[in-house]
Amino acid sequence: MNFPNGDIFLGEIIGTAILILFGAGVCAAITLNHSKAQNAGWVVIAFGWGFGVLAGAYTAAPLSGGHINPAVTIGIAVQSGENWDKVPVYFAGQLLGAMLGAVLAWLAYHSQFSANRDRDTSTPTLGIFSTIPEIRSPVANLITEVIATIALVLPILAFGLTTGLGESGTLILIVALLVVGIGLSLGGPTGYAINPARDLGPRIVHALLPIPNKGASDWGYAWVPVAGPLIGGVLAALVYDLAF
Repeated sequence: MNFPNGDIFLGEIIGTAILILFGAGVCAAITLNHSKAQNAGWVVIAFGWGFGVLAGAYTAAPLSGGHINPAVTIGIAVQSGENWDKVPVYFAGQLLGAMLGAVLAWLAYHSQFSANRDRDTSTPTLGIFSTIPEIRSPVANLITEVIATIALVLPILAFGLTTGLGESGTLILIVALLVVGIGLSLGGPTGYAINPARDLGPRIVHALLPIPNKGASDWGYAWVPVAGPLIGGVLAALVYDLAF
């Protein structure tokens, strides 16, 4: 569907902000001291991000189609060969929305972040906002992000072959469950960015916000969760064109 640029920009800001509010919110809930959900675990994180996709994409869908992810946008553009002029509009809305969502998550947990002042009990906060690899190996981390993003974008493209799935609204629910599955199955090595805006926007916000004892924003790693998903989105489209 050919959405107007203004609707795309607004829809992607709102939808991506909701995604990051849920995603960064569940990470804050599990990570920070004085949170009722502290130490709830990885399964809760995976479902929190999945519900974030569900809420964000459903909200944005009438305005923009609900991409809320540059890897999805680039995958659709490569596969269809259309609407390349709208790709920058999608990207801009997604990045701004991700930054907005990160700020909202920080505000929601402001008291917990403020309580992080004590160096003896302080908790690193970057993982609330952005991904951190368990084993730092740029090539291996990049490959993981590429594979995980193909596992996201290729099914999304294939879902379009099922007549009526998008119109019924079931497609977004299935994609949300897909994101949960990716988190549970492929999220262990890198934290599964699978979305450049999801990682870069909150990382920028982490660097700018006055968070006590927040630590470094790890800009040396920041290119991996941007490049990996973009490469994965393109490869998923190429595989789709070859196979279907």
